[in-house]
Amino acid sequence: MGIRIHILLPYLISLIIMERDDLIVNESYALNAKHDEAAGKQIRKKLYAVTVLLTVITIIEVFMGVAFKRNGTFAWETIKLTFLVLTLVKAAYIVLIFMHLGDERKNLKYVVLLPYAIFIMYLIFIGLYEGVSVQEGHNIFG
Repeated sequence: MGIRIHILLPYLISLIIMERDDLIVNESYALNAKHDEAAGKQIRKKLYAVTVLLTVITIIEVFMGVAFKRNGTFAWETIKLTFLVLTLVKAAYIVLIFMHLGDERKNLKYVVLLPYAIFIMYLIFIGLYEGVSVQEGHNIFG
């Protein structure tokens, strides 16, 4: 019993040449979108604002990385904490705006974001715990 190519061939061709369902075939697709030019301008304005905000935050992060040199003072710890906060702000904006989570109901936001927040707190805890353990090991054993 071998594989019958003539039976599988139409299926394989349909996988290769997939028909796209997102193409505008007639005016009914555009009419069902229910977006007018004013709504489109508002959406574009919101996306531009978020893009500018993300760019400004990135420029601030790069400037901080270039301007402040690494040393063992309190200032360096503050800079690292600032990097974390700015990165989380950027991640939140990307998820809320570009992944459309900001348009969802409040409970769905919590269902999606709460496990990530718990996981991030867990990673921070593990990182701090292991860092302190390694430092204590260096202090004890030299």
